[in-house]
Amino acid sequence: MTRVQTGGRWFRAQGPGFAVALLISVIAGGTVGYKWIEGWSAWDAFYMTVITVTTVGYQEVHSLSRTGQAFTVCLIFGGVGSALYTFTLLATVVVEGGLPKRLQRRRDQRMLDTIKDHFIICGYGRIGSIVARQFQRQKIAYVVVERDPERVQQAVDDGAIAVEADASREDVLKRVGVARARGLIAAVGTDAENVYAVLTARVLRPDLFIIGRAETEDATIKLKRAGADRVISPYQIGAVQIAQTALRPAVVDFMTLATSSDNLDLAMEEITVGATSRLANQSILNANLRQRYGVIVVGIQREDLRMEFNPEPDTAIHGGDKLVVLGRPDSLKQLEAEAAQ
Repeated sequence: MTRVQTGGRWFRAQGPGFAVALLISVIAGGTVGYKWIEGWSAWDAFYMTVITVTTVGYQEVHSLSRTGQAFTVCLIFGGVGSALYTFTLLATVVVEGGLPKRLQRRRDQRMLDTIKDHFIICGYGRIGSIVARQFQRQKIAYVVVERDPERVQQAVDDGAIAVEADASREDVLKRVGVARARGLIAAVGTDAENVYAVLTARVLRPDLFIIGRAETEDATIKLKRAGADRVISPYQIGAVQIAQTALRPAVVDFMTLATSSDNLDLAMEEITVGATSRLANQSILNANLRQRYGVIVVGIQREDLRMEFNPEPDTAIHGGDKLVVLGRPDSLKQLEAEAAQ
């Protein structure tokens, strides 16, 4: 359907489909009319209708009666206008990019049907767009759900798969593959919308990792009750960052360097140890991570979410633990591959 801002339902229906249907109706009506008035065969009646509607100007298939001539005049007035309208509209669709957009939507739908292990970003405002850029730099699959058409178009222009819809609706989350998703980030414009989005996602996927954005302390509590695993307040984090930069600029510079996706020399990563991994049930010292990979174990998050910072060399590593390590990106990838085996 062609979206036109100036009309109601009837005017919005005047898209390519309607135009083609109108032209087919005119040709069918002309064919039936010539058969009934002149008694011609179906092919002769169809051929006469086509050359009349398209104003080709060939001679008449057979001599016309007075009634047939009157019918031809009516067909010219009605059919030529319909044909010009249809051809003009189809040409406009192609020239103005309507066809490529339709093909793009079909490609996006195919990708939505197959995408997995991705993040669902609800909202493409200031926060959502920054999150999307970070995922894009690190080649993490994601889908954007946004209600504002302009923001949806901006997301598409930025290279994202974007859906214009309400992120708090169950059918929408199912459409963007919540059953196969790695996580969901609720970064819509208001706290109330984020609460609804988190609640809906939690009902659909009790095991889904969900992050919610909050502007107030009250919203933080409600988001956690709705089912968010983590709640982030950009204003609070920004204020803390400013204070830490004023008091400990070197520490902030180091953390920024370690967590930046643009840094090629040093990175801090979270690596999950598989239950059957060779690292499981070994101590940090016996695993020999420093010598083999040149990484530093900053912390270990246990399965019960308890975090052990700066663990001792004899600290045991168990299956299901998450190692917070610091090192070169290529070394971290090698360690991640061994930890998953």
